Order: sequence, then C-alpha cells, then structure tokens
Amino acid sequence: MKVIIIYASPADQDWVQKIQAELDKWGLKAILELASAHKVPEKVLGIVQQYNSEKDVVYVTVAGRSNGLSGVVAANSIHPVMACPPFKDKQDLLVNIHSTMQMPSETPVLTVLDPNNVAGACARILGLSSSSLQNKVKGKIVQIKKSFK
Repeated sequence: MKVIIIYASPADQDWVQKIQAELDKWGLKAILELASAHKVPEKVLGIVQQYNSEKDVVYVTVAGRSNGLSGVVAANSIHPVMACPPFKDKQDLLVNIHSTMQMPSETPVLTVLDPNNVAGACARILGLSSSSLQNKVKGKIVQIKKSFK
C-alpha cells in the first residue's frame, strides 16, 4: 500500500509535511515526488506510468493556482487521485479550490482540503484491500464517537 504525494512546487513542502504526518498516524507509507505538470509534464507522466502497474496505490496531489497537476495525474492513472490544495488564508483558498475543482471531463479528481481528512480518506480507500487498515478506521470511528459522550 502506497500513498504517492506529488507536489508541484518546493513552496508546497510545508503542506506536504502536514499530510505526511497525518499518514504516519495511520501507518501509511508516503512517497514524495516533486513534479510540476506545467514545467516537467514528462516527469509527472513517468511517475504515473511507474505506479500504473502496481496495486493499492492512492495519489494525493498538492498544487495551487493553476492546478494542472491533479488533472494530468487523474487523466493518466488507474488509481484514485485526491487533490489537497495548499492555502495560507481565505483568499488563497478561494483561488486554489476553484482551480482544483474545475477539472476537465474524464479526469476524476476528488478534492479534500484538510491534510487530516485526506489521510483519513487514503486509509479508507486502501482499507478496501486491507482488513488491518480497515480495523484501524473502525477503531478511529469508535474513538471519535466516544469523544462526544
């Protein structure tokens, strides 16, 4: 089971580290790849081609502004793609989320804004083929419910 985090800019590294820290809590291995769909599309395609022959892979793409990265990955991958656009403030969020949610047809990209939630979504997706990970998800749900008592 692998979570491939592709991020478009070195400026996104802090956001990627937040996601990676949340994935660590689930015991999920993250492979980090710096690749811009606009500047090095051949690198992005190479990464996707490499993992298309593997099972139990989920992509998390981190890109803001003009988010071509998520669409390029989704259009070429057999695996799920979740975009988790970085943002510093509300205005930055609005720019990045609009870019992320406006994908062309036939490019299925899920958008999850919170690093904690994107890690939880990865755990649920990968849990479909791992009973131990699915049990962790069940345990987390029980823990959350207990916190409301």
